[in-house]
Amino acid sequence: MKEVIIVSGKGGTGKTSLIGSLAELAENKVLVDCDVDAADLHLLLAPTIIAEHDFIAGVKATVLAESCNSCGLCEELCQFGAVTMNQQALINEMSCEGCGVCAHFCPEQAIKLHDHHCGHWFQSQTKYGPLVHAQLMPGEENSGKLVTKIKQEARQLAEAQGLDLLLVDGSPGIGCPVIASLSNADMIVAVTEPTLSGWHDLERLLDLADHFRIQSLVCINKWDLHSEMSQEIEDACKKRGTEILGRIPFDRTVVDSQIQGIPVVCHNDSHAASAIRDIWEKLSVRIKESPADSVPPHLQTLG
Repeated sequence: MKEVIIVSGKGGTGKTSLIGSLAELAENKVLVDCDVDAADLHLLLAPTIIAEHDFIAGVKATVLAESCNSCGLCEELCQFGAVTMNQQALINEMSCEGCGVCAHFCPEQAIKLHDHHCGHWFQSQTKYGPLVHAQLMPGEENSGKLVTKIKQEARQLAEAQGLDLLLVDGSPGIGCPVIASLSNADMIVAVTEPTLSGWHDLERLLDLADHFRIQSLVCINKWDLHSEMSQEIEDACKKRGTEILGRIPFDRTVVDSQIQGIPVVCHNDSHAASAIRDIWEKLSVRIKESPADSVPPHLQTLG
């Protein structure tokens, strides 16, 4: 089984629009939306939810009112300002970090730790194939753990159905959820835009992929809005041994497709759709050529 992760150095580069079209073009795959903080692939693919599961991660503290003697020790010990004293201790769950200090030192054992419900994950079906996705509740942490969970579930689903490709919509940036989504990846497709900040974000992302010895391919979206910068990005990628998979021109059909809730490649007369089809042809060849334990050529001499 191969895993291809579509990523970007920041949000808004067209990453999800691209994977929506790849969902239409690719066969024998499971789709995974690892952007759990702001999941939106389901908006494009209109899934039917088959199963919904709670995501439980970490703990929170709760006061047992009948046991609390209002000694104030928990308020004194809490380093996060989560405890206030009224007639008894009160714990603000939004501020509680689940460290357990208050529960450990409470002389009356009036504070208990309980599992914390952080979000939901879903197994769904779309007209393009199965989709595993999730939604972290606002302000919650453990996004990396949730990404790991849905990737594991997606891999098990693919194995059970005899599917040979995981096509993953990764989180933007280079933080914890991105690192979690790169686990077991065979290659990444990094989507960028032709701006100086776009190149800097892309460079950090490529450095991260190199650190984990993952093959990187680059797609430049809206390349014709700044063709000179697009060429600079291509030249810089070539110097570091990173292949440019393709260029996607600015095309208003992309916006029309988002409004209609369909992949842009469904518009046969779209210039962007034509470019994405070319990208998929090249990508499908790279997927077939890449062995499971491949190392990018420019990293093979690093030992």
